[in-house]
Amino acid sequence: MDHYKEILQQLEEKHLLRSLRQTDDRPSSARSTHEHAQLFFSSNDYLGLANHPVLKSEAIAAIQRWGVGSGASRLVSGNTPLYQVLEEKLASLKETEAALVFSTGYMANIGTLGAIAHQGDLILGDRLNHASLIDGCRLSGATFRVYRHRDMVHLKKLLSNRKKEQKTLIVTDGIFSMDGDIAPLPDIMTLAEQYDATVYLDDAHATGVLGPHGSGTASHFKISNPRLIQMGTLSKALGGLGGFIAGSDVLIQYLVNKARPFIYTTALPPATLAASIAALDLIQKEPSLISQLWENRNDFHKKVTRMGFNTLDSESPIIPIFIGDSERALAFSRCLLENGIHVSAIRPPTVPKGTARLRVTLMATHTTAEIDLLLNQFEIIGKNMGII
Repeated sequence: MDHYKEILQQLEEKHLLRSLRQTDDRPSSARSTHEHAQLFFSSNDYLGLANHPVLKSEAIAAIQRWGVGSGASRLVSGNTPLYQVLEEKLASLKETEAALVFSTGYMANIGTLGAIAHQGDLILGDRLNHASLIDGCRLSGATFRVYRHRDMVHLKKLLSNRKKEQKTLIVTDGIFSMDGDIAPLPDIMTLAEQYDATVYLDDAHATGVLGPHGSGTASHFKISNPRLIQMGTLSKALGGLGGFIAGSDVLIQYLVNKARPFIYTTALPPATLAASIAALDLIQKEPSLISQLWENRNDFHKKVTRMGFNTLDSESPIIPIFIGDSERALAFSRCLLENGIHVSAIRPPTVPKGTARLRVTLMATHTTAEIDLLLNQFEIIGKNMGII
């Protein structure tokens, strides 16, 4: 325990210590009572569906019919009829033959990468990929190499230097979770064709956000390719919990038999499945949810950039405000909280050393007045701290 205490002390001295904060009411909502904050700009619930009355109603109805738990893994007795409905809708959304739901997005990445890549294979991953992708690549046993962020010249060099006929997997996020930029998927697919590689696309932050009806990165770029495996989550824009893989029938059947986090995990509760089905139906019926999200995003991004803040290369509702120093990022976040606004400070090791930032996430349910209030506070605090 003394060793752990010493490590915690070191983290605190470097302004990198994390702690759990109590959320009193609707943590994913645009308006929350998280500590002193009345406005919340740190949620991945991009469309505001986690508190939507339709999703709540469907979840309650599922509890009344099937109870609160699934009882076992899907292969034992937990595969309720709701899974089939949900997976058919997900496959339709992603325009693939089939889909498979996992209990979390992290499990989907760990399980799928571990099932499709093995010792002797080669995985090439973007430097800023999500931690679950990095862990999945390392745990697979394959040779793992990292290419510079969105650098196709570097990726091509790694592909050209691989062993002859080595089975190769290119792994990338669709929308990168801390920078908010989008992977150059058309260029990646071109290289995959040229070097006979498979592409694994983590669309966690793009599902429900990019493309027609929120279909994701591939749809955004009008890409349909059998070399592409798509992963997504139900826990961000869709407002619930879970992850999924979309691809060919053969791939999905293979994962049912070989993806260990799928095989050995208790199935999701029926209420969660029912809520996800309702979310998918809702974004088809109400495309204005997605258009409002982008209207809010573009409005904030244009104005905060005009003030002089560095938003890196953000192209999505994730808008980083670059600060650099961890202590200053924390101080900025605290000033916002004192004024009733919650925006998280993101520090190493989540982001590289020296790139601490505020991570603003816009939601469809934020009003113009709320966004203007956030902008006003950014300008005041930014000038007081000498950032702008």
